[in-house]
Amino acid sequence: MSTELLAFAYLVAVALFVLGIKRLSSPATARSGNRLSAIAMLIAVGATLVDASVISYQAIGAGLVVGGVVGVIAAQRVAMTAMPELVAGFNGLGGGASALVAASAFLANSDQAIVPSAALSASVLVGGITFTGSLIALFKLSGKIKGAPVHYPGQKIGDTALGLIAIGLAVAFTISPSPETFWGLSGLALLLGVLRVLPIGGGDMPVVIAFLNSLSGVAASMAGFALGSSVLIIAGAIVGASGLILTGIMVRAMNRTLLGVLAGGFGGTSNGAVTSEKPVRRTTAEDLAPVLAYARSVVIVPGYGLAVAHAQHVMRELADQLESRGVQVRYAIHPVAGRMPGHMNVLLAEADVSYDLLVDMDDINGEFVRTDVALVVGANDVVNPAAREDVDSPIYGMPILNVDHAATVVVIKRSLSPGFAGIDNPLFYMDNTLMMFGDAKQAVGELVSEVKEARYRPSVTLPPPRSGGGWEADGGGSLSELRVSRCKGRPSSLV
Repeated sequence: MSTELLAFAYLVAVALFVLGIKRLSSPATARSGNRLSAIAMLIAVGATLVDASVISYQAIGAGLVVGGVVGVIAAQRVAMTAMPELVAGFNGLGGGASALVAASAFLANSDQAIVPSAALSASVLVGGITFTGSLIALFKLSGKIKGAPVHYPGQKIGDTALGLIAIGLAVAFTISPSPETFWGLSGLALLLGVLRVLPIGGGDMPVVIAFLNSLSGVAASMAGFALGSSVLIIAGAIVGASGLILTGIMVRAMNRTLLGVLAGGFGGTSNGAVTSEKPVRRTTAEDLAPVLAYARSVVIVPGYGLAVAHAQHVMRELADQLESRGVQVRYAIHPVAGRMPGHMNVLLAEADVSYDLLVDMDDINGEFVRTDVALVVGANDVVNPAAREDVDSPIYGMPILNVDHAATVVVIKRSLSPGFAGIDNPLFYMDNTLMMFGDAKQAVGELVSEVKEARYRPSVTLPPPRSGGGWEADGGGSLSELRVSRCKGRPSSLV
């Protein structure tokens, strides 16, 4: 292939990459964006394969076959709950591949010029950190190692010293490339990836995944500089920039800083213990069904528990039942709900939930005060009022979904155990909150059955609105006469 034709193919690939990533910014266009990006990758790989500088088509073909088989199996067998681990694995493989490319370039020609040597050292350092850091994130998310922060004595001083040594080795390799400095830098990069992610709690893993995704792009871009590949430079830079933007969105959604997250020590996986002796209002599917069936508006708040229970399809069925009865149903999406960026969007898309029903936190928060029922399924920290009201709380200042402003809050949860932040949730004990304990899939399935047969029962006990008003049933008890008193300007709930 001529140089001009190769450059044109790479230009087309880069343009499609940009358009694809742009379309990934919205759930409504994400699928087409994914297709455009896949086509871009196909063009880039295809153009590279027909280039005369390719050494062994047999080795490349074998790699394509093995990688394709692994990819197909992963796509078919990986559960939606394991998607964060899969993404973390992809990040690690991207960083590791970039480091291996840099290593092969060095081994093929040790007489590198100053710029390629700098690019090689950067690719090895960033790629190695990304590889092992992503593996630790994967193990934390999958429960193979505990999600709580893990420290070693003198960690801050030790990590700082190792970081300075790594930078020194990178500079030394750039000035005078040698096998000793190269392998020393490679080993230290792998060690730093482990030591920097271990101290970060499970609650911060969504941010870590986004940041490692950015680092994998940086490593690829540096490898592109080392190889003189324009398409690798640009594609890596695009991934690095988009990952960093996403990381910024995530830390703002948690009222954190990236440095604060990377410093570690915050949050972890709960041991499942009940953290409060306060009384809660329990409910059952039989009693809750009329509340949902005859509401005017219901906002569903999905969380990681929904994914764990594989309850997205039955949740969609419940929403369809409510909509068929004239209830307005929407889904409130918090940016850090779940264990990876966009986890809830992906989960609900699998159940074919309409994109129009997914509402971002900033757009839905003002609507909760006019919402009859906020149905929280498996979410915890992202609906914790302590973030808004308790200045001593470790999550104080973190933007949350204001579900407690709804007339009635229903929380479906296995127990009162805290979330990733490791703190209790006052929402569970509020006067307008009903707790339905159990597996989300089973609980929502029971609700579906009860809503289908919903009839007004005078025995249904509803919590009063937060302002102190009570529920009223007029006349002979027909469902059409169910009312909620107006209290201190709060709108009626069930009319």
